[in-house]
Amino acid sequence: MTIKDKREFNETDEIVISKEKLDSFVLECLAKAGCTGDHAQQLAETLLCSDYRGHYSHGINRLHIYVHDLMMKSTAVTGTPHILKSKGSTAWVDGNNLLGPVVGNFCMQLAVEKAKEFGIGWVVCRNSNHFGIAGWYAEYACRNGLVGMAFTNTSPCVFPTGSREKSLGSNPICMAAPGMDGDSFFLDMASTTVAYGKIEVADRKGETWIPGSWGADKNGDETHNPKEVLDGGGLQPLGGSEITGGYKGTGLCMMVEVLCGIMGGSAFGKNIRQWQTTSKTADLGQCFVAIDPECFASGFPIRLQEFCDETRNLTPINPSKPPQVPGDPERAHMNMCDELGGIVYKKKQLDHLKNLADRLGVIMRLVEEKFD
Repeated sequence: MTIKDKREFNETDEIVISKEKLDSFVLECLAKAGCTGDHAQQLAETLLCSDYRGHYSHGINRLHIYVHDLMMKSTAVTGTPHILKSKGSTAWVDGNNLLGPVVGNFCMQLAVEKAKEFGIGWVVCRNSNHFGIAGWYAEYACRNGLVGMAFTNTSPCVFPTGSREKSLGSNPICMAAPGMDGDSFFLDMASTTVAYGKIEVADRKGETWIPGSWGADKNGDETHNPKEVLDGGGLQPLGGSEITGGYKGTGLCMMVEVLCGIMGGSAFGKNIRQWQTTSKTADLGQCFVAIDPECFASGFPIRLQEFCDETRNLTPINPSKPPQVPGDPERAHMNMCDELGGIVYKKKQLDHLKNLADRLGVIMRLVEEKFD
């Protein structure tokens, strides 16, 4: 695969919406929740970036959750994160319960500044909220010629291997590294088999079956029914059950928790509030790392490009599905969106947005002919 490839557009089931209309819609919804200005814009940019990259589980599919948190006053709408400690290439930040993207942007920008001075920047925060896709922050470092990494803990939604109790989050792991001519290695993954939002999207699309190792029912037993996962069940760690390597996914979930909740002094593990509740603040811990590869062997982008191309050019098992490197599926999706002049959505996804618009009293102008 080359970065020129694109995913095919399905005219029957999909629709294209301009980024301008999407941005305006998100800002109008957030304004109804009392969030305006720069904070609202930062959240909107993060959500649309997620959809643009094809990660619908973390895009405007989640807008209603941010709106709810803002309306319930469980997330602060004004303020600035502040640095609690700073020593050399490191910093510890208090997010002041602001929107996750506001906290995340502050922390990664700080990490990049420190990396440019010291060769590495390592910033950990507490008191944050859901920050969207981790790739948004790693990409910022990558655009600056640095290797970027981002991690966050999340509400407990995962059954650790062998447990009938949920005690871990889906705790994403992300690393982006610059190659040549805009190419990159771009790994952005949950430490579960899939993100929770992917099962939500499957359910909203009317799907009644999900693959094995995605989720478990309320008793911790693997299920293929998305509704059983969403109705008191939870996710399985990457690998699924123990026999298929789920203990490794459990370890990755815990590793991210050490870097975020434990190191950041935030809530962690079972102590994090339940997903979509507002009885207390989220108090998420997050970790942002930026590394200057020029501190090591010169020619990093050239060697990385050679490595990526070498992998793409391996003999495929199926010629129609050649090997890919992390970031290739997202690039294919973005290329499709660019060619079509907007972001592609499943038509059924718009029903969910229409329901949100109606509740907020916002006129939905995304696809006017559909909702006349």
